[in-house]
Amino acid sequence: MGSFLVNYVIICAMDKIRNFCIIAHIDHGKSTIADRMMELTGTVEKREMKAQLLDSMELEREKGITIKLAPVTMQWKGYTLNLIDTPGHVDFSYEVSRSLQAVEIAVLVVDATQGIQAQTLANVYLAIEQDLTIIPVINKVDLPAADVEGVAAQIINLLGCKREDIIEASGKTGFGVEKILDRVVETKPIFSSEKKDLVSPTRALIFDSYFDDYRGVVLYVRIFDGKIPKNSEIKMMAADTKGLALEVGVLTPKMSPREELSQGEIGYIVTNLKSTREARVGDTVTLAKRPADEALPGYKNVLPFVYAGFFPVSNDQYKDLKEAIEKLALSDSALKYEPENSPVLGFGLRIGFLGLLHMDIIKERLEREFGLDLIVTNPSTNYEVVMANGEIREIKSAADLPDVSEISEIREPWVKGEIILPKQMIGNVLNLINEKRGHQTNLSYIEERAVIDFEAPMANLLTDFYDQLKSATSGYASFNYELNGYRAEDLVRVDFLVGGHKIDALSVMCHRSEADAIGRETTKKLKEVIPRQNWEVALQAAIGARIIARETIGAYRKDVTVKIHTGDRDRKAKLLEKQKRGKARMKRFGKIDIPSEAFTVMLKRN
Repeated sequence: MGSFLVNYVIICAMDKIRNFCIIAHIDHGKSTIADRMMELTGTVEKREMKAQLLDSMELEREKGITIKLAPVTMQWKGYTLNLIDTPGHVDFSYEVSRSLQAVEIAVLVVDATQGIQAQTLANVYLAIEQDLTIIPVINKVDLPAADVEGVAAQIINLLGCKREDIIEASGKTGFGVEKILDRVVETKPIFSSEKKDLVSPTRALIFDSYFDDYRGVVLYVRIFDGKIPKNSEIKMMAADTKGLALEVGVLTPKMSPREELSQGEIGYIVTNLKSTREARVGDTVTLAKRPADEALPGYKNVLPFVYAGFFPVSNDQYKDLKEAIEKLALSDSALKYEPENSPVLGFGLRIGFLGLLHMDIIKERLEREFGLDLIVTNPSTNYEVVMANGEIREIKSAADLPDVSEISEIREPWVKGEIILPKQMIGNVLNLINEKRGHQTNLSYIEERAVIDFEAPMANLLTDFYDQLKSATSGYASFNYELNGYRAEDLVRVDFLVGGHKIDALSVMCHRSEADAIGRETTKKLKEVIPRQNWEVALQAAIGARIIARETIGAYRKDVTVKIHTGDRDRKAKLLEKQKRGKARMKRFGKIDIPSEAFTVMLKRN
């Protein structure tokens, strides 16, 4: 009888819990709607309200984007609502996939002025894969440019829902937000693992985490089975490590301690863990005294495919750089790094990212939060090198390429992309894709918008593809992509020499057909950023021993004849010859200081 009552209480408690997330394309109003929800539910008092409240990171507030997912617990009409606000930019799509693992309902927000965009489609596909209930919302209906019926038609075409299923709202004014909350409450989710066995051992999924300098590792978890009391001994099943739950609670959005976290709830655990390797996102937390036999399904292992070298300006900061990256890597499962040594730049780290925005965010966080002064090299992707003996090696930098005589083939990563744009701009975008060695695979339409599916080499999209796409479509196109395997291509390494010395940090991999153009463009860029010396400096691009491009930085010329007041030509010639011999010595023994801008010249090509 006692067990029956326990089960009944658990079922009733779970029936009053709704776990949901907000997903959308970037800048479609997710965080603003989350602000209105917290205000309406009384989670945050009006005097404490500020725009983008869940975007606590300084960079998030400056850029107006969500970078890290943020959970918050609210109360509405007798129900506990656990909301996760998610990022919208393609570089942070792995954050969305993590949040979807912890919820049963997805509120899909679409801007009434922009309609369905590339990341909208990507997020919908993720939600459908997780079998989530989708609540469609048209946001910003109060704007003069809003096309509510047109966007509603797009949503109906995408989801197959009815017009009355779509909620019209304005995150700015609060219109329609109550309807969204009511719809969340009315949507009764199907709990998967909870239905099977209500008294099974504790299992909680870590969907995010961060390192606190004063408290240690803090975990954000979803409790699928059992409960986690305060001060209980916990075990991370995949890492096979143990720790203490020093504090448990929910976020409102501030930390609100509780005595325990129960089945169906989303909350936090403050642990005594000190190492970044002891608790990883996607791991299952169980109780050490009564551990579960089987872990929960983990997340998809997200692998970075954009790499760049990070070097401190002063070698004294190398240890600080390594410690800072270790802390950031705890709350960013996609961040991978390894030591790197450059003859020019000294000791640093080779860091892997999911895209250029991801790289920029990490760089700014390292500089702001940890006070580091950094030099970042040109971003590149990773390559698979098949050796003559059949061995397959992965290289993350052109400088790591083995001798060409030992190589059978080189494979580069390709991506499968999706671009949504106005119908009349299709031609411009198809030309751009062809310029990047890509090709169109499909063309479809959503009302007045075209959807171009294409494939292209990842390396050719790393530099300025996004900017060129926006220029070609007057800012109306949106872009989403995912890795689509590796393909063997005719690839070469282009080296750059400054004053006859090869600078490994500047080397790049590219297709042979593009090597000459890249060599010319890059040497021109280097000429602009490397300062003049007192001697002539040659800038060269080379494939092996073959020079494919050259620029020359002219020497500063000091007028050594300025003090000669006579017209003696022989004396002037003697002084100029002496100056020439001096410059020759400086050219041979002098040191050229290469500024940090030189290592990112290929981020913007003409």
